[in-house]
Amino acid sequence: MRPPHRFIGYFVYMTQISTALPSYEEVRAEFRASGAVLEGHFKLSSGGHSGHYRQCGRVLMNPARAARLAEAAVANIPSDVLARVDTVVSPAMGGLIIGHEVARALNKDAMFLERPEGAFHLRRGFALEPGAKVLMVEDVVTTGLSSREAIAAVANEGGEVIAECALIDRSLGSVDLGVPFYPLAAFNFPTYHEDDIPAELAAVAVTKPGSRNEQF
Repeated sequence: MRPPHRFIGYFVYMTQISTALPSYEEVRAEFRASGAVLEGHFKLSSGGHSGHYRQCGRVLMNPARAARLAEAAVANIPSDVLARVDTVVSPAMGGLIIGHEVARALNKDAMFLERPEGAFHLRRGFALEPGAKVLMVEDVVTTGLSSREAIAAVANEGGEVIAECALIDRSLGSVDLGVPFYPLAAFNFPTYHEDDIPAELAAVAVTKPGSRNEQF
């Protein structure tokens, strides 16, 4: 295993990436080239506020780029975990594209959870085999609330989430999902509570980005 990258900047770590897959600088370049690094005043799906946001939908809109990042994410997961995966499941909408590409890299089926009534569940004829071992795939994890809800939904559907992977861990390794978590990279943009927003950030009009925009 390659040692973790240590550096100051947006990304904090990336581990277990083979030399055939994107390096840290290449991944960072992918986000910048796609215009996925946004600045302003953003209210995150976690409820926190930040002056920076990474719009993974932008970095994943190119299929070749999405495939490269998915392959890197898969390479970051231990082989003994991958050997147990039956199916890939993602929460819609944010995890849908990266989940599909991870499933392609693993040669597994991909399903996605939706919550039109507020709670995640499978729709569109998707169904898990009883006891199916599931890899949950997200784009960004901050507090882990959405992931934990999705993991619980898989259990309700008869499956078992054995691990989760994500492109970005915004918690800097502090999140607890109840299952092993393998983010491709993490970054250290500050996040502020609703009652503790710095004056310079509060002066900027707030934007609600992301796949749960309509549910903030």
